[in-house]
Amino acid sequence: MAKQTLKTFQPGRGYSEQDWDEVGDNPEWTAEDLAKAKPFAEVLPDLAASIRRGRGPNKAPTKRLVSLRLSPEVIDTYKAGGPGWQSRIDADLRRINKIK
Repeated sequence: MAKQTLKTFQPGRGYSEQDWDEVGDNPEWTAEDLAKAKPFAEVLPDLAASIRRGRGPNKAPTKRLVSLRLSPEVIDTYKAGGPGWQSRIDADLRRINKIK
């Protein structure tokens, strides 16, 4: 992968020109700098743990993971309804098949 180096401020990249100016004079890392670097989790273990923490496994899973092929039109229609589209498919299938 080619290395991308920005030499001038470019708007619309998630930071302000003031942010750019404050860090713009940081030198490129040398091989020696990289050799001295420590992993993020070693430097800030509490922060790393808080980021890594997820929902965890379900104690009693109520649903099973399956692979299902659906037409693009069906997927697009449900996704257009916003988040929760997979749950809506589940609810519709339960309703059609008269499952509680």
